[in-house]
Amino acid sequence: MHPSISSMGQACQPIDTAERLGLIIRQARKRQGLTLETLAGLCGVSIRFLSELENGRQSCGMGRVLRVLETLGVELFALPTDINA
Repeated sequence: MHPSISSMGQACQPIDTAERLGLIIRQARKRQGLTLETLAGLCGVSIRFLSELENGRQSCGMGRVLRVLETLGVELFALPTDINA
């Protein structure tokens, strides 16, 4: 899949693996100058959870994943890959 442009003019990347989601979260955290410890405190999750999330562990709870994304200001969208589906 190739990146597309969102309605806000930003490049969108498909999130098709846990590893890809982890990479996006790590990049957002580092762009904001946050350590794992600081982000964990802001989200109310453990450092271990964040580390596992950034490393693509597939068993991370979705509720906590969404909390991390919200804290970082990262929106998650779902777009159908087949408009006829």
